[in-house]
Amino acid sequence: NRSSDLMEDAYLEYTDETSDDMPGHDSLCREYLRAFMHENALNPIVFPALRRFETETVAMAADMLHGDGNVVGSLTSGGTESILMAIKTYRDRARDLFPHIKSPEMVAPITIHPAFEKAAHYFDVKMIHVPLDSDFKPNMEKYRQAITPQTILLLGSAPQYCHGVVDPIEAIGKLAEERGIPFHVDACFGGFMLPWVEKLGYPVPKFDFRVPAVSSISADVHKYGYGLKGASLVLYRTADIRKYQLFTYSEWPGGLFGSPGMTGTRPGNRTPFWK
Repeated sequence: NRSSDLMEDAYLEYTDETSDDMPGHDSLCREYLRAFMHENALNPIVFPALRRFETETVAMAADMLHGDGNVVGSLTSGGTESILMAIKTYRDRARDLFPHIKSPEMVAPITIHPAFEKAAHYFDVKMIHVPLDSDFKPNMEKYRQAITPQTILLLGSAPQYCHGVVDPIEAIGKLAEERGIPFHVDACFGGFMLPWVEKLGYPVPKFDFRVPAVSSISADVHKYGYGLKGASLVLYRTADIRKYQLFTYSEWPGGLFGSPGMTGTRPGNRTPFWK
């Protein structure tokens, strides 16, 4: 039937090889992979080029998403790690600033990506789901009612995967402002697509740092940013938020150990899209 044909067409277009239409890009990626296949971005002192690639990629993405010079972030192995690090960040922030919160919660539409459920499981943050209205957007009155004194984070998607609908980011942002709660936007799918759709003249609701309450954004480079699997970004409005993402340990006889993500080794061949 027509629906099956459309789904098949969409799948074939999504999985199409970049080399078919972009031989120059494919060649550049291969050259980059060969050059940095043995490098490790965990140590930016030993590999300063990788540090530059990451910092400039973060800066370019922050500009694309209408952030200012204060926006900081990290390159991750994919959308799931970006999401994991965001939830870890806000859990640790709550532990530091609001130690009376013993059972932290986060609120999200039922369409939020399952990676957030994984993060909730990993970091012991309870997920509170908000039902949808007939337009596939969360019921904002139910969203308001879901916020409690234990809420440490509000969530929205741009767009959500289930129906391709952008959540009402500005409306959720108003709730975040009213309650003084951080707000993370999952733009893993739309982060490197929606800005260009908007530039083409199509109406796109504000979903990025133009919304004052948005405190962080996850965006996958390996979807529409010409990056190879896997590469994603997690961006924070300020370094005061991002500091809770980092892990450091100074008691090791081998010296100071620091890591910004879930993994230790950070493959240097992750950023061919920088060029």
